[in-house]
Amino acid sequence: MKREATLRSVLVLSVLAAPAIGRAETARLVDKSVLSGAKLRTTTLAPGGHRIAAASERQNAIPGVDSLVNFVGTFQADGVDQNGTPKREWTYAMVGTAPEHGGITILDAPIVPVSLDLLGEDGSLFFHLDVTPFVIPTLLSPVFAPFRWSSSPFPTQYTDAVQRAEFFSKMRPNWHTFLLPRIVQPRTVTLQATSYVAVANDDGTCCAAVLVDENAFVAAVFPATPDDTSTVLGQLESSNEISTRSITTLLFPNTYLTDPTLGCCVLGFHTYDVEPGDATNHGRERRYVMNFSSWMSPGLIGAGLGDVTALSHEMAETFNDPFVAGDGVHNVVPWWQSGPECQDVNEVGDVIEGLANSAFPVELNGMTYHPQNVALLPWFARESVSSAIHHAYSFPDETVLTALSPVQSAMCH
Repeated sequence: MKREATLRSVLVLSVLAAPAIGRAETARLVDKSVLSGAKLRTTTLAPGGHRIAAASERQNAIPGVDSLVNFVGTFQADGVDQNGTPKREWTYAMVGTAPEHGGITILDAPIVPVSLDLLGEDGSLFFHLDVTPFVIPTLLSPVFAPFRWSSSPFPTQYTDAVQRAEFFSKMRPNWHTFLLPRIVQPRTVTLQATSYVAVANDDGTCCAAVLVDENAFVAAVFPATPDDTSTVLGQLESSNEISTRSITTLLFPNTYLTDPTLGCCVLGFHTYDVEPGDATNHGRERRYVMNFSSWMSPGLIGAGLGDVTALSHEMAETFNDPFVAGDGVHNVVPWWQSGPECQDVNEVGDVIEGLANSAFPVELNGMTYHPQNVALLPWFARESVSSAIHHAYSFPDETVLTALSPVQSAMCH
């Protein structure tokens, strides 16, 4: 198994005084106050498609890869590469078919509910953290359920609305990219006592959230070898519950990752698992595109964020950068800076996650959801007059980004 660019894009919460993970503790259950003062920050780190694009539409897709339907485009903008060398033409690859071709693409979108078994220091079960209560609310959220957005004449899904907004002046009116969600057999990940810290509810019971060591989490999710079925993705791939034409969501319950560099907490990431091809797919490299997203219960991480904030962030970024700029060519953009964030990749959620009003409240199916506002392609392409809907740089809230990033040198130095 080769996993390229894993954790290239993550949604992170910076938490003050986060408890240490990796040592035996008698007080494994810590107070919710450890999550107080959290701030958003980021680091760089379909059955198959129901409509398979025609050959004329697929000729611009990344060749030699067995994965999602995708299209490739370019834009012109002054900038520099990672070495500081001036560069003018930039290439992107996005999910679906090219907007100028129009038509509807439907993508398989399995949702895999993943619960946690938290073991005590003696190896016995300390607590089972169940994801089940969050599955239907996720399915009914604007990520998968239709909502009336300004970029579509009829209710549609969040990611389709974002794509239509950024290619509004270029797309054919009938251009849509839909997710077809389905619930996959639930899984459970077992965590040893030294790999997590549980956050108590207000009444002292377990668990409001779990802080998990990132290395232990990755080892439990990604297969170590092509025939490894001991991990979540290994099982899903070998059983054909997911395919290379799927966008797979691993849905966890209030599961926040930590590592010595990022601290706490990673609420989601998108990447792909790479497996070798064989005669059945003409030897093409298999890319299983996926995201880990934690359901976010309200009140844990500050006002205005919760429920599907992380999932919407990762889905929007998957549509705009499905292969996480892994080849160093597609989806690399001129260096940009937004708040403390400096990047050279079109990670649309990262631009806004640390800004005010980063979420866009949506009343749908009896709930108030909080999908994230995201940056649109014209912002990365440095268009002085945006070609997006209403000349906007952000969506759904078109007022979050009103100006381009100042021109940046490599690493924003």
